[in-house]
Amino acid sequence: MKHEALEYLKTCDSVIKTLIKILITGLDIPNLNDTYESLFMGSKRINLNYYPVCPNPELSIGAGGHSDASTLTVLLQDQIGGLYVWKQDSDCWIHVPPVKGSLTINIGDAFQIMSNGRYKSVEHIVVANAHENRISVPVFVNPRPSDVIGPLPEVMDSGEKALYKQVLYSDYVKHFLRKSTDGKGTVDFAMI
Repeated sequence: MKHEALEYLKTCDSVIKTLIKILITGLDIPNLNDTYESLFMGSKRINLNYYPVCPNPELSIGAGGHSDASTLTVLLQDQIGGLYVWKQDSDCWIHVPPVKGSLTINIGDAFQIMSNGRYKSVEHIVVANAHENRISVPVFVNPRPSDVIGPLPEVMDSGEKALYKQVLYSDYVKHFLRKSTDGKGTVDFAMI
């Protein structure tokens, strides 16, 4: 299993790089230079999540409401389903049905901070299942722990006001890990 996980992580690199190149054009960054490549995708982590059958799913939840601390999260999920995202304008959870052969991509808090809120991290939950085990394989794409994140200079060149301060990414992650799942409240740590 270790070999397969590492191979999958390696094959995700080109997808991740392509997505970041597309997203940064919306931030008036013309190309992904070495500095920004390192900042956006300086470290990666893969998880293998197993959610066993839960006889009383209404009494449990697989993972409470949260957004990821990452730049991006690339999620491979099985066909069981159970991932929901919060739809702000309707104040409800929307099921993200698994599509065979596809990946689910979430913007993370680090990208929200670096884009000065132009891109929003995705609040999501995982619901327990009464009949089948569920497996998901997220790849978390992150800045390096020693990186400082904040609104990027190209984003601020238009004269907009900074919504976030500069924070050491490892400090942000420590804050993220200390908090219980609280929706998107963790991103407030970086707000001005």
